[in-house]
Amino acid sequence: MKHSKIAKTVIIVVILAAIILVYYYYLGHRAKRQEVEEAVAATVVQSVLMRDLEHNYPPTPKEVVKYYAEITECFYNETYTDEELTLLADKIQQLYDAELAANKTQEQYMEDLKTEIAEMKGKQLTIASYEVSASTDVEEFTQSGYSCARLYCTFYLRQPGNGGRVASQERFVLRKDEDGHWKILGWELVED
Repeated sequence: MKHSKIAKTVIIVVILAAIILVYYYYLGHRAKRQEVEEAVAATVVQSVLMRDLEHNYPPTPKEVVKYYAEITECFYNETYTDEELTLLADKIQQLYDAELAANKTQEQYMEDLKTEIAEMKGKQLTIASYEVSASTDVEEFTQSGYSCARLYCTFYLRQPGNGGRVASQERFVLRKDEDGHWKILGWELVED
């Protein structure tokens, strides 16, 4: 009888110890999982900035415009430091044709960019999504001896309380540079 009481007590103590260990293990891993999720959510801008355009430049006009759209989403949707804004601006300008980049000084470009971002954020507009033309819809042509391409990108804008999305379609023209990279020569808003 004494042995059965001792055995029951030992079993209960072991079960309680196991429950406590499992609970602490769960708490420890839940905190780590939350830290990882927060780190991933906080690095959208950083992941866009990590792309090495010198060694991994987008190979097609569609991919160039897609990367342009990713950076644009960061401008309007994400939180970033002044340094990250400057780095994002540098990345997007690396996609520009030399002729387009020469239209403004770096100071003018940054001032205009900050103004545009402030206007969008003031209206509480964000980019819900974007859609780049299908590869089969990219129109390639030659102009003044340069290989060029024309394609479209539709940005879907969202405003809180509006309930819907507004489409804003832009037509992009790209030109191949001497390194064979497609560079954005310009774009314009397509009016309905």
